[in-house]
Amino acid sequence: MTPGTVGAASRRPAVAGTFYAGTERLRDQVRGLLPEGARRQAVVGAVAPHAGFTYSGRVAAAVYARIEPPATLVILGPNHTGMGAQAAIMTEGAWATPLGEVGIDRALARAIAEASPTLAEDPLAHLDEHSIEVQLPFIQVLMPGAQFVPICLMSQSLGVCRDVGHAVAEGVRQTGRPAVIVASTDMSHYVPQEVAERKDRQAIAAVEALDAEGLFAVVRRERISMCGFHPTAAALVAARELGATAGHLVQYATSGEASGDFQQVVGYAGLLLI
Repeated sequence: MTPGTVGAASRRPAVAGTFYAGTERLRDQVRGLLPEGARRQAVVGAVAPHAGFTYSGRVAAAVYARIEPPATLVILGPNHTGMGAQAAIMTEGAWATPLGEVGIDRALARAIAEASPTLAEDPLAHLDEHSIEVQLPFIQVLMPGAQFVPICLMSQSLGVCRDVGHAVAEGVRQTGRPAVIVASTDMSHYVPQEVAERKDRQAIAAVEALDAEGLFAVVRRERISMCGFHPTAAALVAARELGATAGHLVQYATSGEASGDFQQVVGYAGLLLI
């Protein structure tokens, strides 16, 4: 499949032309967001934001620029649309962006699905969801040839997150696939800058400690409007099982830095799980 082409069975992009450039210009858009001099390293996992590239693209780019390219990325994102299963995976096919297609790692996806009683094969949950899609252009530019596994979580049950995280780790172990686990999330939504920074620091501390239960607790206690805290918790479970010992903050920013509005910001955090 050449860049820019889309196969008949591909999941077509839902937010091309809105969240990111809708043409081949996307390659230059991603390259323009990359930091200078970033050194790549082997990581177990990462946390990256999923807003429009104007707002969160530099944070996401800073994360992906630091990752030694794996064979596969398992990307866990929240379900914003309310469609489909509570915990949804796709185990075959490909997803398209204006840069071409990224194929699903069938062997790893099936191993993960078989290890989980809660994950359901459900393309509907992924159809219009942007949280995983917006990660793909960074992969296409920085990790050409890598495959991925998409997992979309609507359920905010800690038990489901534990199950999914364990299944991801088990699938990686069974297949022996060199994989990186990515949690797609934004942080606080539509609060003043100082509130976002204060609350998000607490959630980031839980991620740095690889503490899924602690992340659930602080999000609920502080009422942090972190849209992907549950896929992040699942990723922390998986990362711990696969040998990660700590999370490291790469970059934090808010939408106010792009919009100039610091009274109603959305927070964006990028971390590596090592």
